[in-house]
Amino acid sequence: MNPDLNSHSPLRSSSSRREFLKTSTTATLGGVLAANLVFPQRGFAANADTLKIGLIGCGGRGTGAASQALKADPNTVLTAVGDAFPEACQRAVRALTNDATLKERVQVTPETTFSGLNAYQKVIESGVDVVLLAAPPGFRPEHLKASVAANKHIFCEKPMATDAPGVRSVLESVASAKAKKLALVAGFCWRYDFARREFFKRVHDGQMGEIRAVYATYLTGPVKPMPPANTRPAGMTDVEWQLRNWYNFTWLSGDGLVEQACHSVDKIAWAMNGALPVKAVGNGGRQIPNNEGNIYDHIDVFYEYENGARAFMAQRQISGCHSDNSDYLMGGLGTGTIRGWDAPIIRAKEAWKYRGDKNDMYQTEHDELFASIRRGEPINDGVWMAHSTLMAIMGRTAAYTGQEITWEQIMNSQEKLVPDNLIWDMSFPITPLPMPGRTKFV
Repeated sequence: MNPDLNSHSPLRSSSSRREFLKTSTTATLGGVLAANLVFPQRGFAANADTLKIGLIGCGGRGTGAASQALKADPNTVLTAVGDAFPEACQRAVRALTNDATLKERVQVTPETTFSGLNAYQKVIESGVDVVLLAAPPGFRPEHLKASVAANKHIFCEKPMATDAPGVRSVLESVASAKAKKLALVAGFCWRYDFARREFFKRVHDGQMGEIRAVYATYLTGPVKPMPPANTRPAGMTDVEWQLRNWYNFTWLSGDGLVEQACHSVDKIAWAMNGALPVKAVGNGGRQIPNNEGNIYDHIDVFYEYENGARAFMAQRQISGCHSDNSDYLMGGLGTGTIRGWDAPIIRAKEAWKYRGDKNDMYQTEHDELFASIRRGEPINDGVWMAHSTLMAIMGRTAAYTGQEITWEQIMNSQEKLVPDNLIWDMSFPITPLPMPGRTKFV
């Protein structure tokens, strides 16, 4: 589900590599690299109602989102792609054109294939109507802000930021998108799952009574383990090394709690019907060495709400351990359980188990996005998607610092992880692993 920026293809000399990265935009892809891309002949008859789609972040999740966007509306075309690395653009275009049902509507050309740190801006400026934001999460606030400023409809993958300043920027973009009547659909895919929608509707209708506690688990294996430092190619800059291994750095991924387990944090927020936790404490650390990476491999968070309700979030990414991705709700009149892909159940006076239609939630995200654009009634998931992201950052911060963190504190945190004016050659040392009790809240 994450953009794949971990290619370790053979490299040129350090000097030529640096020059390549500085200039790797359309010109590069229009030359040698473009020879490896498949640019289909245009067979699709576009018209005034055709929506042009641009993809920003060409990893696995981005490629999947592009496929789903094209399948959501038959009068759409993919006209531009962009990524920090040109080989990711190649893979995405190749994968999409290999789908016979989509090939004629993949109308990307060498001139609309962009790489480099400013690729997102090039995609936005290429004349698209809808942008799909699927680059590493650290870039999401900047990409979202630029997309809204350019009046684009947006699919925005989760999480929406990796620090509180980023979330505040997202909330500003959300308000602007709403004022401009732009569609903004979040990549919190479980919100688009029919079974969970029905489950949480019943929760909010009071079938279990007032929710008193939620226990959510995201216990799984590692996603993209960090390679050893001695495998870093000669001449590769700090920025490129971290981008190619983005999952292992907090400024880019947010840590596992924010990048992956944010789905479970979002379901806690959903269960509480949008109520915000007043404070949180957390525990976490690193059990398995991760070379130069600075993310934890386990975090537990304990959220407290104004009405006395509690929520418990258990996140772990360690191989060889018990796996569980479930949600357990306890209410005044009964309990509810969602275990993995099993049908949700409620045990109360009125027992219930979901027996309705099943759907592909990833596809439904885009079906509803494009339907809302066509109706002129754009969806805006912005406020709750930002709050769920900040809840995850709140829990991570509590674990990193070992302190109790209030909602007011995290909303006003000045800790900015993502550097301004990022360039390939800048010196950007890896931040040490956080130490609870020593790492300070900012």
